[in-house]
Amino acid sequence: MNRLLVALLSAFDALVAVAVGVAAALAPLTVLWAVGFGGGADWSSLWPASVRLWQFGNLVPLQVSLPQEYTVAAGIAPDALTFSLSLPPLAVALLIALFAARSGARAAGAGAGFTGVLAGTATVAVASALVAATASTPYAVVETWQAVLLPTLVFAVPALLGSVARAWRDGDDGPVDSLFVRLDRSGYAAAVSAGARGLAIAVVGFAGVGALLVGVAVLVRGGEIVSLFQAANVDAIGATAVTIGQAAYLPTFFVWGGAFAAGPGFSLGAGSTVAASGTQLGVVPGIPVLGAIPPATPPVLLLVALLLVALGFIAGSAARRRMPAPASALVADPVLPRLAAAAIVAVGGGLAVAVLSLLASGAFGPGRLDQIGPSAGAVGLAFAVEIGVGATIALLGPRTVRHADAAAERSTAGDDDQARLAGTARVE
Repeated sequence: MNRLLVALLSAFDALVAVAVGVAAALAPLTVLWAVGFGGGADWSSLWPASVRLWQFGNLVPLQVSLPQEYTVAAGIAPDALTFSLSLPPLAVALLIALFAARSGARAAGAGAGFTGVLAGTATVAVASALVAATASTPYAVVETWQAVLLPTLVFAVPALLGSVARAWRDGDDGPVDSLFVRLDRSGYAAAVSAGARGLAIAVVGFAGVGALLVGVAVLVRGGEIVSLFQAANVDAIGATAVTIGQAAYLPTFFVWGGAFAAGPGFSLGAGSTVAASGTQLGVVPGIPVLGAIPPATPPVLLLVALLLVALGFIAGSAARRRMPAPASALVADPVLPRLAAAAIVAVGGGLAVAVLSLLASGAFGPGRLDQIGPSAGAVGLAFAVEIGVGATIALLGPRTVRHADAAAERSTAGDDDQARLAGTARVE
């Protein structure tokens, strides 16, 4: 496909991503304006609020300054009227990232992956700058450079990853093919593909284990959650807004659950800890879903770390199946490629989970609420060790008896690799 056409289509994808994101924030505010205020308030004031919500969902920190009259109406101390909000609802960024990854993959499939990524990134940067320039409110202030850079990165990084993954699989007659040929000469191309598959399983599994723990906690402590909803004493519109807000934070809670399973856990304010080894809670914000957090954790919950070791074994087994079998059953698999695949799973998984933990932490109010979420370094290191143990056992242990379907799968994978090499030979 013509590179100019790919660039235009990628730019359109990026523009749609920005427009849909802002519209998704503007739509519920418009409903609230029509139902709650009967259309009597100034609708134009909804635009800055919508932009701030969109920016917040794209990881942009907000500096909130509440009006002085809130000290009496809401019982807030005067020194708490100004605070930071930097704990974003990751559901928004996740949806944008998935859309961007698909856009990058489509561009790579059309033979112009990097051109498409650059066009989409530039479009998001320009759109973010324009949106930021048209929205100004004294109650929620953002840094201009963050309002442009962070939404751009939320789109650009997944788009680049999607483009590289598609080019690695199908070829791009360019730098990715050249790298593939060099690695294949040294016998490590299959190890990279296998390690990448295991890495994807490990990271998705981390979120899955976190979701499992969050679901169990909600079921066990559902009564406390309902009590907090009732104590909030909100009407139907308020209850709907609270529910939507909590749903937007579900991926954030899944990361917290994964951090709990890994061992280090997370904090709900300065001086607090929620971990399998022990829980120390201070005053918890009256958000209903936080009622799922138990006031104490029995030591037996330390065993949940075994779920991550088992996850590492599953990821390593998937990587092992991806690697080509030796020509003879009497010949052992080369050790170094298997070590490389295990390192990709363990180190890559630790880095990915550290980034997720960093994104799932920040400030959510004044005072002690400026430290919420997991410690990125501790969680990433613990996860790398846990999945590394399981992946190493699976990758370095003896190969199990080959079933017919597994042998056929490896044979097919080998044929695909040969075809790939034949198609990329011209890059040399």
